[in-house]
Amino acid sequence: MKIHIDIDCFFVSAARIQEPSLERKAVAIGGRSDTKIFTKDAKKQTVNFENSGSFVPTFYKTYEESDDDLNAFKDADGKVRGILTTSSYEARAYGVKTAMSIKEALGLCPILIIKAPNMSLYQKLSHELHEFLQTKIPLIEQASIDEFYGDLSGWVEDADIPRFMDDLRHEIKEIIKLPVSIGAASTRYIAKLATTAAKPFGCKIIKKYELDSFINKIPVGEFAGIGKSMKEKLKSAQIHTLGDLKSRRGTVESWGPYAKELYARVSGISDAPIQTKHKRKSIGISRTFDPIFDRYELKRRVHVLARHLSFAILKLDVIPTVFHLSLAYEMNQKSHKNISLCEIYTEKKFDSLCLTLFNEADVHRRLHVIRISINCSSFTRDSRKELSLIGFADESKMKKLTDHAQEIREKYGINMLKWGSEM
Repeated sequence: MKIHIDIDCFFVSAARIQEPSLERKAVAIGGRSDTKIFTKDAKKQTVNFENSGSFVPTFYKTYEESDDDLNAFKDADGKVRGILTTSSYEARAYGVKTAMSIKEALGLCPILIIKAPNMSLYQKLSHELHEFLQTKIPLIEQASIDEFYGDLSGWVEDADIPRFMDDLRHEIKEIIKLPVSIGAASTRYIAKLATTAAKPFGCKIIKKYELDSFINKIPVGEFAGIGKSMKEKLKSAQIHTLGDLKSRRGTVESWGPYAKELYARVSGISDAPIQTKHKRKSIGISRTFDPIFDRYELKRRVHVLARHLSFAILKLDVIPTVFHLSLAYEMNQKSHKNISLCEIYTEKKFDSLCLTLFNEADVHRRLHVIRISINCSSFTRDSRKELSLIGFADESKMKKLTDHAQEIREKYGINMLKWGSEM
């Protein structure tokens, strides 16, 4: 059997380890885009290369201790900004939900305690849990910062799995101090559904003969892999639950290979092996800010974001070959541009490329921009050695300059060296 382990309200649970007085109280962790990245005050930016999962960005601000409350989300004029990354079950009883604005959440729950995120703590606890699970299960996969998959086949007899799961969650609570819920089934996909049903701090096993009755009333949107477009397609076919989906095999499979695989996963037919190691497939950076019309300021911000992202790319020691820049405007308008290249990577070349993508993506020039996102993917590591610099003196010089700049930033900080265009 496969098991899925998920930390209950991870960020809140982590905060409670540091502050036990938060137990059994309505608590939420806030989050807001660190727009100080564009100012002279930009300090203590941290780069994260772990398997981060949702709401843990590659780049994040290290909050000061004095910021660890609602004040961290107030502007100088007292206006509260930001959204919730997670909330406790006590807060959810008031209708508080993830991704809800802090202002709206406080309206629903005036006694809500808002805490600033502590990314370093989350990474530390996640790493500790991963190491602990590796001592208990031979094959363990970290799917995100707060969830793991394990394979118990040939390790724990099926009859002993209920006791094993129950002992495991209590050991984790005692040793790591984190509450977890655990689900088990013949496939990882159904095990994940079982975990959701087991929350909070519970265990649930779905045996093959129980599958139909278990998934019968679960909304299709709760199944991992069913996104917005597929959800709408299923809805148009009057398929609202996983039970509906399983009973409409012909209809679903007629939509193509992806839908056919989706049907197999929901039906408990298809599974995937436990991957003990993951390779990062992409890396990106984005910032949301108050509406800006000034294109010179927007281009300056592109330079800032490109410098930060370049630092991470060089740290990973990869060469991206697909580059994507997207813009979000006021009035819910969006635009994007991407390009594929396979060349020697230098920071200057990347900076120029990002500016070119911005100019091409900025098709709504009469509108204010509220978000810039840059993403790089399709990495190659071998090309650092295979791509030759012979005959390209300028490229060789820029490559050396890039490497020297990286060494200085790694030693003294990302903001130690900046492009003149950022000023």
